[in-house]
Amino acid sequence: MSEQQKSLKQIIDFRLEKLEKLKKAGINPYPSKFEPSHQNRIILSNYESYENKKVRVAGRIMVIRKMGKASFLQLKDSSGRIQIFLRQDDVGNASYSNFKLLDIGDYIGIEGTVFKTKTGEISIKTNIMTILSKSIRPLPIVKEKDGKLFDQFSDKEQRYRKRHLDLILNPEVKETFIKRNFIIKTIRELLDNKGFLEVETPILQPVYGGANAKPFTTHHNALDQTLFLRIADELYLKRLIIGGFDRVYEIAKDFRNEGMDRNHNPEFTMLECYWAYADYNDCMELVENLIKKSAERVDSKTVDWGDSKIDLSKSFVKKSFFELLKEATGCDINKIIDNKEELKKICNENEVEIETDYSSGKILDELMSQLVEPNLIQPTFVVDYPKIISPLAKSHRNGNPNIVERFE
Repeated sequence: MSEQQKSLKQIIDFRLEKLEKLKKAGINPYPSKFEPSHQNRIILSNYESYENKKVRVAGRIMVIRKMGKASFLQLKDSSGRIQIFLRQDDVGNASYSNFKLLDIGDYIGIEGTVFKTKTGEISIKTNIMTILSKSIRPLPIVKEKDGKLFDQFSDKEQRYRKRHLDLILNPEVKETFIKRNFIIKTIRELLDNKGFLEVETPILQPVYGGANAKPFTTHHNALDQTLFLRIADELYLKRLIIGGFDRVYEIAKDFRNEGMDRNHNPEFTMLECYWAYADYNDCMELVENLIKKSAERVDSKTVDWGDSKIDLSKSFVKKSFFELLKEATGCDINKIIDNKEELKKICNENEVEIETDYSSGKILDELMSQLVEPNLIQPTFVVDYPKIISPLAKSHRNGNPNIVERFE
């Protein structure tokens, strides 16, 4: 057993001893219920309304400063932290003795009066303290002084693997979860208001499809059948269109058993919607509205990305696939789309790396990926793709046989 493991075991053993002492004192360290009257944030932001009034708050102890017969705590609930003042003369000898058995990480409920300390900090003077949950395992050690954190829980690997600790010790992370919730609500509201029906389609599928990806494989014991976790919900949604629904959508969990990096997770959430009688112009308008309304909902009309500031409030630019390639290469590639050697020559002139066996379609895709996409900073719809790389899309209504009505 390592020194770190020994130290953790000692801490756990010490906390278990405290737990037994609380039980022997007749205290239930895990009571059934406690009803707070207010969240900390409400009290802090409306002090004039709560000064000298009684409140009930509950949360996790994050800081303890003991000073003999009085102590100050930092109590954290889902809305933030508030200072608690606990004095032996106010809560009684027995309750104060029980308080000495508490640690950082424990949950308590406080009933007391709102006031300001001599330094002007909004606090609650405790009349009754209720132990709500004795924590056995310690939080990662985070030192705090004058509002600044030292030895922060900042290791990315640990933060992602132990998200619960990340949320406790880096509360700003919660904003991402809250914004995500607002964005999904906004998407649902907009689609529902446009007459789309939200549906659920099978996650376990006998034949996976809808995208080019490797699936996770599992086994159905009762049927003695191999099944796959879906890589997309496309095929089942299209069946609903066939069955007579005009507009359907699903916010779905999908799974792809491929590589992992900062942009690719094996399990991810995806929105797919299908709309009968609409064309790609209708879909572009829908996508733009979804993004703009979501940005408005979370007050993020502009987004910083590296050195760039992305503006989501303006109308999104529309440019054709071949127009963008012409801007990047100076060549009208639409006229040489079937001439593989000419396409290779353009790649050489622009230092675009390709394999010798690439098809014309693959070369066009690489030209777009390497020369154009890195420079598309502001929201841009790329439209009218070459048919050679999008054979299943509708032929363009302008009659050009090389182009289809597709956008990204």
